[in-house]
Amino acid sequence: MKKDIHPKWYPEAKVQCNCGNKFVTGATVPEINVEVCNSCHSFFSGSQKIVDTAGRVTKYEERLKKMQGFQKKLKTKSK
Repeated sequence: MKKDIHPKWYPEAKVQCNCGNKFVTGATVPEINVEVCNSCHSFFSGSQKIVDTAGRVTKYEERLKKMQGFQKKLKTKSK
């Protein structure tokens, strides 16, 4: 094995989530900040939470409303 090619290992790395949950794990950095963890993720908590950091959900909802408006216009014109 080559020497001095592996990063330093921190067996007691502290992880902190935006929801306030904290836990310890092993990592190559001493502290990790995350946006979503197992306490606040919708799969584990059962609640729906939209994480939209780039505005993609808002853009999708706007497109969806626009398409629904077009579909209503087409239905009224065809009658």
